[in-house]
Amino acid sequence: MAAAAKIAPSMLSSDFANLASEAERMVRLGADWLHMDVMDGHFVPNLTIGAPVIESLRKHTKAYLDCHLMVTNPSDYVEAFGKAGASGFTFHIEVARDNWKELIQNIKAKGMRPGVSLKPGTPVEDVFPLVEAETPVELVLVMTVEPGFGGQKFMPEMMDKVRTLRKKYQSLDIEVDGGLGPSTIDAAASAGANCIVAGSSVFGAPDPGQVISALRKSVEASQIKS
Repeated sequence: MAAAAKIAPSMLSSDFANLASEAERMVRLGADWLHMDVMDGHFVPNLTIGAPVIESLRKHTKAYLDCHLMVTNPSDYVEAFGKAGASGFTFHIEVARDNWKELIQNIKAKGMRPGVSLKPGTPVEDVFPLVEAETPVELVLVMTVEPGFGGQKFMPEMMDKVRTLRKKYQSLDIEVDGGLGPSTIDAAASAGANCIVAGSSVFGAPDPGQVISALRKSVEASQIKS
């Protein structure tokens, strides 16, 4: 069973002063998820949003809030994000090598869906145990840029990781994030990615709905072929 296409506009590229209306607009234009980039200024150089923003946004939307935590101590954030109404909680393997089992269990206990992300320099094999665990992650996010800033160029060489994951785990949610848009989506979709994070290519487009639709069509067309 192929994992369903999910298009997740990255709210980091939205107008933060109008987050509620931006979220509503994305959902109306066909977004499945809203991707929330949480950066602590330590694991990555940028500082973005935390649980209070998730909590505020949750009051205005029923959408799936796909939270990607680029933070040094993900376990410190689980309770606050669960309370705030986060839907998914994706942590980085690079900072959770010793405690990922406990982390996954805590994420699930707080009512969120656990995911794991890996930076471009991290081997894909590092996440296999988390997908195969007794209490597994339910999503793997393959970063296609160095995390920390929006607007970077897509790294096509990361598609080998996606292909490896898709071959091994047919129904896993495999997400890609960084430089995704109409010119790079086919590479990601044909490699097997089904969850697509797109920031500037959606928010910067004259017709964001058309971009969301094009991203989805590419994923669905690749699934039919494979």
